[in-house]
Amino acid sequence: MKRSGFLNRGKPMARTSSKLSPDQRPKRMKTARPKMTPIRASARGEECTLRFPGVCNGNPETTIWAHSNRLEDGKGMGIKARDEEGCYSCSSCHAFLDGGYARSVMPRTTVDAFFDFARSLSRDKLKQKGLIP
Repeated sequence: MKRSGFLNRGKPMARTSSKLSPDQRPKRMKTARPKMTPIRASARGEECTLRFPGVCNGNPETTIWAHSNRLEDGKGMGIKARDEEGCYSCSSCHAFLDGGYARSVMPRTTVDAFFDFARSLSRDKLKQKGLIP
């Protein structure tokens, strides 16, 4: 019985070979991971310099290099600020810095003041390590 409005196939579709020639295979995607620079690598095992009260986990195993979120430091849409414009931050403080403060009572000016102080402490450490002049 034929029904109107539906597509009817008289026989199943023919199978095709699943093997593709090398030029037909999809190209391997490049990873979008950021490059590990000496400054970013220097964060391993460092103490958090941000130390937001009630936020900092104090665990040096989670410390990373947190880049500035300011335009004047080189931040742009899809662009990180220069490595020199950052600080050592634990994972909790970094999440808070990247927008977590919006759900808290801490104003942006206070967050910026914490970041500026942490950046000055981190720069001193980078100078001691010989990573910046």
